[in-house]
Amino acid sequence: MSSPLLPDRHPQRDFFVCDIINAAPKADVGSMEHPIFSLSTKPDLRPRHYEHNGLTVDIKPSSDGIATVHDRDILIFCISQLIRALNDGREVSQIVRFQASDLLRATNRMTTGRGYDLLKAAMERLAGTRISTNITTGGKEVFETFGLIESARIVRQTREGRMQEIEIKLSDWVFNAIRAHEVLTISRDYFRLRRPLERRLYELARKHCGNQREWVIGLDLLQKKCGSSSTSFEFRRLVANVIREDEAHSHMPDYSVRFSPDDTKVVFRNRGSAPIAEVFEAYLDAEAHEEARAAAPGWDVRYLEVEWRRWCTNEEIEPKHPSRHFVRFCRTWYEKRGAP
Repeated sequence: MSSPLLPDRHPQRDFFVCDIINAAPKADVGSMEHPIFSLSTKPDLRPRHYEHNGLTVDIKPSSDGIATVHDRDILIFCISQLIRALNDGREVSQIVRFQASDLLRATNRMTTGRGYDLLKAAMERLAGTRISTNITTGGKEVFETFGLIESARIVRQTREGRMQEIEIKLSDWVFNAIRAHEVLTISRDYFRLRRPLERRLYELARKHCGNQREWVIGLDLLQKKCGSSSTSFEFRRLVANVIREDEAHSHMPDYSVRFSPDDTKVVFRNRGSAPIAEVFEAYLDAEAHEEARAAAPGWDVRYLEVEWRRWCTNEEIEPKHPSRHFVRFCRTWYEKRGAP
């Protein structure tokens, strides 16, 4: 029986050539945990409301429909580049410029004319979908209605009119998550999953199971978190299809998917291959950088933050109070090295 995964269209990994090479794919935690994107492969024109544990999301489609799980590839590409730049101590901007072909290769998409057409349609849905939520990113609540990307434009085209260089402006909501490192590394095989539901199940497992042995969730809550509009019977059937193929092929990245013994819950088990963070990822309070400047006068606090995150990773330290720990790190750094 053939594998349910898409073929690996670009096995040479010659992508992210633009500025950052081999950046690990990363997704923002907010939209991994909550159903921001549509699972439909057809235009989804229904406004949606999601509420869970006091958090709410209202999603309004444009005439092109709500942004889909596959449209999310564009955000993952941009997030991956910016996080790598931050880890390297570079300044980043909400405006990201890249080669269209780099994105297509990085996300295992077709590089044919249809691949470029689908990319353009995805950008239009991302910009057209409007969101209102009280979910904070980077410790900040964005009160206005916003798009997942604020704008997208083709900077350069080939003579045949095919997009060549693209410029995207990310929303404040997404950019705040990037600056706060509220992201998780995901498997490259995520881009080989065919079905939107498979991708959504992986996102939830990556967020909630992480590096734990297993994560168990009831079918009703799983359906809610997936954002599925199917009936309960149909959703169960769709999940059962994924489980059946995973039993046969172990195709789901990092986590196996099975029903519980009583068939009322879904169990995600860690295969031991979940990506390990390149650097310690934790949110810093808004005041942390100001306190760090006072603790290490003359030093670039963004540079010190990169050094702190790398040190925490190398020492396998996960401080309970990251902001206080970071300021102490800066103070010790200055005491040892003095002014730059």
